Amino acid sequence: MQQFGLIVSHVFLLSLTPWVGGQSRHSYELRVRYSTDWGDWGHADMCPEGFYASGFSIKVERKQGNGDDTALNGVRLYCVNSNNRGGPHTTVESSVGRWGEWTPVKWCSSGYLASFMLRVEPSQGSGDDTSVNNIKFICSGSGAQLEGDGMEWGSWGTWSNKCPKSAICGLKTRVEAPQGDGDDTALNDVEFFCCK
Repeated sequence: MQQFGLIVSHVFLLSLTPWVGGQSRHSYELRVRYSTDWGDWGHADMCPEGFYASGFSIKVERKQGNGDDTALNGVRLYCVNSNNRGGPHTTVESSVGRWGEWTPVKWCSSGYLASFMLRVEPSQGSGDDTSVNNIKFICSGSGAQLEGDGMEWGSWGTWSNKCPKSAICGLKTRVEAPQGDGDDTALNDVEFFCCK
């Protein structure tokens, strides 16, 4: 396993690329570099056109005692229609690890998810690695913070930049495949897309 480095968070300008079954008008990618780099990036999954992420849930494996801990295994976004917040919602998720259970949904009371932060445990050498343990979001408008029901190992990094005049509308996750008799970490990193 490789060591990881800490880098200041950034917002990246992306080309306007059409997405099959999702939004074609995303223009920014939110990243934080307080993460680990084991595993592979999954597919990008986008909210439908006109929908934005107003809630989230995470898949978490609880403490395994003497077993192999993986902590955070997945992130699911709950997308609502900007013209009818009380109407039906849809969910999007990228790659997800095999362990744990989905937590209850946390919702922005107003606005949408606009910035995030990760809680990460660095490489433990010969110890049990868990990588990403939890996630927080800031809601646009109210500025309320929503913290996931993840694990407590590691420390919080820095906030990503906020979606500029937009909101989170999709994601892509980096997940390490099961290692057999090796040390499993599951989710290692996540990127979010912003739509106007």
